[in-house]
Amino acid sequence: MTSYLPSQHRRKEILRGILAVSLVIVGITHFLRPEQYARIVPPPFPPFASVYLSGVFEILGGLGLLVPVLSVTAAWGIVALFIGVFPANLYMTFHLIKIDGIPQSPVLYWARLPLQAVLIAWAYWYTRNPQGQMGASAVAQKPD
Repeated sequence: MTSYLPSQHRRKEILRGILAVSLVIVGITHFLRPEQYARIVPPPFPPFASVYLSGVFEILGGLGLLVPVLSVTAAWGIVALFIGVFPANLYMTFHLIKIDGIPQSPVLYWARLPLQAVLIAWAYWYTRNPQGQMGASAVAQKPD
C-alpha cells in the first residue's frame, strides 16, 4: 500500500478535478459543435454517431471520476476512451484536417499525438492506489 503525503494527495485530487471538468466541457462541445469533431472521424466509422457517443462517454467519465465509488471504473473507461479516439487524432494529422480553434499546422498536429499518451497516463493514475479516496477502494478491492 502506497501512502501519499498530504500535499501529494491534494495535488492528485486537484488534477482529478481538472481532468474531470475538462472531460465534461469537451464532452459537451461534442453536442454543441458536432460537425467539428465529425470531420476527424476516420472512415468507415459513422461520423456523427461516433462524435455523440464519445461525447457521452467523456461526460460520463468526467462525472464518474468525481464520484468516489465510481472513480476507478470511470478512470478505466477514460483510458479506453482515450485509446479509442486516437485513430481520429491520427486521421486529423495525416489528412491535415482543419478544426476551428486549433491552428492548422502539421507540426502542431504531430505534436498533439504524444499528448494522448499523457492523457492516458493521467487517467490511469486514478486506477492506482484509490485507498486515499473514500469509497473508491471498494471498487479496487481484490476478492478474498
